[in-house]
This record gives sequence, structure tokens and C-alpha cells, in this order.
Amino acid sequence: MTTNRLAATAPASSDRRDIYWCDGLPAAPATPRDPLPQVDVAIVGSGYTGLNAALVTARAGRSTLVLDAGEPGWGCSTKNGGQISTSIKPTLKMLTSRYGPEKARAIRQEGIDALNWIDDFIQTEGLDCNFARCGRYQAAHSPKHFDALQRSADILNKTEGAEAYAIPRHQQHTELGSETYFGGVVFPHHASLDPAKYHRALLNTAIEAGGHVTGNCGVEEVTKDSNGFVLRTAKGQVRARDVMIATGGYSGPLSPWLQRRIIPIGSYVIATDPIPSALMDELFPTDRIVNDTCKVVYYFRPSPDRTRVLFGGRVSAKETDPSVSGPKLHQDMCRIFPQLRDYGISHSWTGQVGYTFDELPHVGTQDGMHYSTGYCGTGVSLASYFGMRVGQKILGLSKGATALDGLKFPTRPFYRGNPWFLPAAVTWYRWQDKFELHRAARNN
Repeated sequence: MTTNRLAATAPASSDRRDIYWCDGLPAAPATPRDPLPQVDVAIVGSGYTGLNAALVTARAGRSTLVLDAGEPGWGCSTKNGGQISTSIKPTLKMLTSRYGPEKARAIRQEGIDALNWIDDFIQTEGLDCNFARCGRYQAAHSPKHFDALQRSADILNKTEGAEAYAIPRHQQHTELGSETYFGGVVFPHHASLDPAKYHRALLNTAIEAGGHVTGNCGVEEVTKDSNGFVLRTAKGQVRARDVMIATGGYSGPLSPWLQRRIIPIGSYVIATDPIPSALMDELFPTDRIVNDTCKVVYYFRPSPDRTRVLFGGRVSAKETDPSVSGPKLHQDMCRIFPQLRDYGISHSWTGQVGYTFDELPHVGTQDGMHYSTGYCGTGVSLASYFGMRVGQKILGLSKGATALDGLKFPTRPFYRGNPWFLPAAVTWYRWQDKFELHRAARNN
């Protein structure tokens, strides 16, 4: 995590250098300093993906080692917005054109299954993480976008059995205390949680199941021989029968094949100073999570205790520092919620999400190593669910099969993991967002 003092261009009453979710988080469990020298299963990455896979294999009696270059959970698993939807970005129509109707429906169903699974998993395991089926409001950036959202909701209800309903602009205050948007659609079954508390509870559960977790132990090389795999780490050599790569948006040269298929994208988040409960009730009367229809999307929500607004998005073409992104996010937040102009920023942070060229997550094996990755910014449920499925695959269980198995995992010519094209793409998308906003303002 990178956090710095906030610039004076936005009001700030705090010099916090940690992310909001880590405030008051109980101390991390003690984990062994050194890795086991030989295990059945070695997992690289201690986020939601890796820990859910580890929980499955450890409970099945497989000696399981989770390795991470930093402290367990230092990546996006403790830095995200804690929003959970059905998560599969391409529409049924788009997927049908790629894979045919049967495969398309199965892929879309995985997102629904992931949402329902994480709800059941959290309840069954008794994980303390403020999970709530609060619903999601998707706000329309323009009248044109509202019309498209309304049509999409009708299609979802008719073809996928998803419960979604439109809120016209004149009724929007029942969902959101903002005049900026042009109505939206409610997805009442979507959910929220505290991502750091969820990760901490998941880490404790994986350790209690017998998983061996070693942080600050980067894996430098993995080689395969007749007996399995040899992992060269910063703290010595590890032999393993099975290996899983679960590094998401932080994937590097350990697997050049994966690195060529993952686009690391920084997402930036702020937390406001505490605001009065009456103002929170005005801004978020239904306590829903929110995202909008901008191409460079904004996402926001109340904190679980409803004392702060958490507001995220991408505010620059190039990757930047939270001391720079914080004031810019504050400005954008106040454009949407002018009521917050007098409230400063207490926290500003960033994390990297793993995007893919086809906007789908991918599960499979490469060079004999398992992987699950590419959640495209919607990874809370998908990472957990597909991590669990990969754990089942490692055990050789048929129920580990997913609709993503066997999908082609695309890359682009000359791409090696450095998204050189991203600044131009973000600039273009932001221009489109501004043009749509100005056109809507003229016609309103």
C-alpha cells in the first residue's frame, strides 16, 4: 500500500497513512517466518483467491503452504471497496456471440453462483466482516444511459431471472441524495462487506484448518521436474506436488504467460471525515452500494457503520500517488454530492486490480500450475469462489469444474505486462464521459 499526506487542495483533518479498512483491525495472527521445505500444495499469493484454495486443500488433509512477497493480504484483498455484485461483465448477448447460448448462460450463472456462495460461506464459517445484502444502485450518467439501463434490466429479468428494477430520475432521492445522475437501476440482492475484516477472518480460518502461511517470502522462480515443482523463494527452496498462482493484479514475471494476459490497473479510494447521521441518511437512504455508468467508473458507499463515505475510481490517465489522487477524488465526489464540500478526507489509498482483454476471469492450468485470475475489478466474490473451485481441482474433484474451463485466455501482440496503452485509453474514455455529461446538461 502507498499512502501519503494529502495535498492541501482538498480539506483534510487527518494525517492517516493507512487505509480506512485497517483502522481498528485486530492484530494479524502469528505466522511462521520460514516456509515448509516440502508440501503437497504451494500457493503463491495470500489474497482471497489463494486463501480460499488453501482452505479447501488443507481441510482435505493436504499439506498446504501459502507464500506472499509481502504481509498476508497486503494487496487488493484489503484495499478494495467491499462491493459484491454478480460480477460477470460481458452481457449474455455478448457472450452468446462468442461462445453460443448454452456456454454464455453457464458463464453468466457463475457470477450469480459466486454471489450466493460467498453469502453462504460467510454465514456457515461465521466470518465477522459486516456482510450485508444491501443491494446495489447503478446510476445513469445521462438520459441515454438510463434508457440503456432500463432495457438491460428488462432483459435480465426476462432472460436470466435476475431481479432488477429501474428508478426514474424524479424518484432518485429514494435511493441516492444526488442531482447528478439521471435515474438508475436497483439490484436488490447485491451485497457489501468490510474487505479487510473478511480477509483477516479468512486468514484465521485457513490457518486453523492447517494451512501454513508465510509472508515476506517472495517466490523468485518455479521449475518443474519429475517429482513436481521446485519453488525458489527469498527464504529458501520449497518442493511441492501442486502449485497455484494466485497473484491477481500483482502478477509479475514469475509466470510470463500469465503476465502477458493480465493488465494491472490502479484504482483509488478515499474515505471522508465523519459526517452527521442525518446527512448520511440523505445521501444513502437505503444503505446501498453504488456505481455509475461512466466508462471510467466511480463507485461509492457508506462505511459499514454509516459514519463516512467511501468513494473510489480512477482519476488520472497514468498511475499516481494517493496524495495526488485523493484531492481529485474529493473534487469528483463533491460534484456528485455538493453536500460533502465541507468534509475533508481522512484516508486515501490505492490498489491494483487485474483486468483481462476479454473482461472475463480465467481459471485453468499453464505449465502444470493452476491459476485463477482476472476479476476485472469485481473480485470479492469471484476470487473467493474460483479460489475455492481451484482448491477442488487440485484435489481432483469433479465439482471443481467451472464454465470458464477451457476458455481461450487472450493477450495482445507485443504486450508483456506493461500497459503502455492504458493512459491513452483512459484519456479517451474520460473524454467520452465528459462529452456525454455535457450533452446531458445541454438537453436537460
